Amino acid sequence: MPALVKPYRMEIQQGNYVTQEMVSQLKPGMSKEQVRFVLGTPLLSDIFHAERWDYIYYRDARKGTKEQRRLAVYFEAGRLARVDGDIVAAGSALAERERSK
Repeated sequence: MPALVKPYRMEIQQGNYVTQEMVSQLKPGMSKEQVRFVLGTPLLSDIFHAERWDYIYYRDARKGTKEQRRLAVYFEAGRLARVDGDIVAAGSALAERERSK
């Protein structure tokens, strides 16, 4: 017998939603305040690793699809040095700098 009534499934979103367009605005040498303006406040900032910010996003849609993204931003002397994760923009200056190493 088919089910006539299906329970409501709520969509769950947690963390910072960061797009590739946002990451492509990042330039080497940006201050922490400038990075915070572009990406928002980081989800994780560790007092023992003050030169690294982590942006994590998780979404569980009603249809059962799940999406997870991770981005780590590294600073040297308070200035943006590199970006690592699964949403690094291809044409950004940071991506070109990482490829040349």
